[in-house]
Amino acid sequence: MMSLVIPVYKNSGNIPPLLAALRELRAKVGEAFEVVFVVDGSPDDSFLQLTNLLPQEPFQSQLLLLSRNFGAFAAIQAGLGAARGERCAVMAADLQEPPELITTFDEVLRSGDYDVAIGVRTSRNDPLSTRVMSALFWGFYRRFVQPEIPEGGVDIFSCTKKVREQILLLRENNSSLVGLLFWVGFRRTQIPYQRKSREVGVSAWTFARKLRYLTDSIYGFSDLPIRLLTRIGSLGLLVSITLGIVVMAGKLFGAIPVPGYAATVLTVVFFGALNCLGLGVIGNYVWRTFENTKVRPNYVVASASSFSAAAFESQKEDS
Repeated sequence: MMSLVIPVYKNSGNIPPLLAALRELRAKVGEAFEVVFVVDGSPDDSFLQLTNLLPQEPFQSQLLLLSRNFGAFAAIQAGLGAARGERCAVMAADLQEPPELITTFDEVLRSGDYDVAIGVRTSRNDPLSTRVMSALFWGFYRRFVQPEIPEGGVDIFSCTKKVREQILLLRENNSSLVGLLFWVGFRRTQIPYQRKSREVGVSAWTFARKLRYLTDSIYGFSDLPIRLLTRIGSLGLLVSITLGIVVMAGKLFGAIPVPGYAATVLTVVFFGALNCLGLGVIGNYVWRTFENTKVRPNYVVASASSFSAAAFESQKEDS
């Protein structure tokens, strides 16, 4: 069976077209298909709509409601944990990624040649500012975190049960699902597609969320902060030695009758800022280590429901 995990957050307007697309997808994939919706503490009526509409759909489904908003990574983790299929796929609820990709993913994984199938954007119908920010974001990510990430990032993917189980074993807080997907390895293939424009609502993927995602990825999969701090510290040490030699020579030759106020202030400010930066970097690593030692779950499921295609068929026969 193919299990499709869809995190839902502020997607009320997308629910009807999403269900229509899933009905078409089920006709292509076949009966061995289920959809796992995870409502990530969404403040709109997404959960209520799904509760009312899913019993009428011709595909198997599960509906999880998280007790609050834990973030997309935690919501996808919850969905992967509940999925029952031998193959799993993850896509967003906004329909910017074409659902037809799931059919291609299913065929690729069924062949047995690959364990992970990744959708790679060849183009995107988004505003210019969004495209520029995305290019900068993923360019920085590829340069300093994980070079093997596709240029446009990863928004949709599929994997086998074996890969899914390995990802679920990595109980990390403040991490990145995409980062873990590439970290575990396995046989990967890329499927190109064109990203559609968003027709309903506004993306919840704000600049603040992108910055948090990038920060989590840097600290979780790279030693970049430590390397930068080491280089800045080395540069500061070189500058201080040079300045010390200059001041010493000037004093010996009588060129500095009175100690320079400006040089003293600049030196104090520079090394004070350097110390603060170092404490911040170390503090981030200590805090993340502390968070993982708590062994708290990444999410809390408030309710879980299952809906079978048999119930839909029964309703159809009664009518």
